[in-house]
Amino acid sequence: MLTEVVRYGLVGTGMMGVEHIQNLAVTSGAVVTALADPTENSLGWAKNALGATAEGVQAFSSAAELAASGLCDAVIVASPNYTHRSVLEPLFDAGLHILCEKPLATKIEDARWIVERAAQSSGIFWTAMEYRYMPPAAEFIAQVHGGRIGNLRMLSIREHRFPFLPKVGDWNRFAENTGGTMVEKCCHFFDLMRLIVQSEPVRVYCSGAMDVNHIDENYGGRTPDIIDNSYTTVDFANGVRAMLDLSMFADGAENQEEITAVGDKARLDCLIPEGSLVFSPRTGFMQPKAVERSHVAVDETALKAGSHHGSTYYEHQKFLAAVRGEGKVEVTAEDGLRAVAIGMAAEISAREKRVVEMSELGF
Repeated sequence: MLTEVVRYGLVGTGMMGVEHIQNLAVTSGAVVTALADPTENSLGWAKNALGATAEGVQAFSSAAELAASGLCDAVIVASPNYTHRSVLEPLFDAGLHILCEKPLATKIEDARWIVERAAQSSGIFWTAMEYRYMPPAAEFIAQVHGGRIGNLRMLSIREHRFPFLPKVGDWNRFAENTGGTMVEKCCHFFDLMRLIVQSEPVRVYCSGAMDVNHIDENYGGRTPDIIDNSYTTVDFANGVRAMLDLSMFADGAENQEEITAVGDKARLDCLIPEGSLVFSPRTGFMQPKAVERSHVAVDETALKAGSHHGSTYYEHQKFLAAVRGEGKVEVTAEDGLRAVAIGMAAEISAREKRVVEMSELGF
């Protein structure tokens, strides 16, 4: 059990890597000791984020070098999606504790390999699904699971947001690198669905396309092929149905995420970043409404440390507790695999314009 300071390494020091650095800086008992990234500019961003502490942090060009250095107890993997399997191999070999950014992998076979290696590792493995830890979403989930709406029958998630951001070499413009939008971006929401519904999906239907974003971009004669809007419905084994409404050209939306659960007794809405929960019990036809609104506060330190409504901070507190043996792993490699699988089913469905049974993918 680790009780002293936990030494962290980062593999991948782009935008998300920097967010992790900012959150580790305000996490008691955490210290960054090593960085790995083949891109000098990205390493520069990380060193700037580290500020005065950067002088004592060693930089490497690969995950293998970092793993062999002996400088780390835990490693955060925030490298491009398609690199995860190759990056994780030396980290597993070194028995390090790992927090791996979503999606777990871009291919189901790679995700299955990660699950197998995680089970054999002496270190813990945590899939970074920070949306679970947005305080309004966490309270929403607690109320649904606590029975406030009765028996859950319908779940809907809307994300209306900005387009994919620029990355090094714009690697995220192509599905071969990301797994596709429904894997890369939406695995967060498919993970939330499984968590909230507490069941496994049996079939997926997705209608989606690339209609607005990136259509005029050209990369060596290739144009991007990533979905920028879609509707996805998921049927779960326990009879609950869920829907995801995604638009990546809705920058002006008042709330980026809206989550709604409808049970046989009430409806509950969660609005982020507004932070409101709206409880609407059934009242009967033409009867006065009895809507209750509440606000879920987020710690200012957590909000300032990243762009995910404080969730990365709360995720790090849970991960650190698990590393120290003081808490459990809450988002496993298996959770990461299953979120990728739903996203992959949605990608196939959108491309082939048909319902995809999860059994086709081995689930």
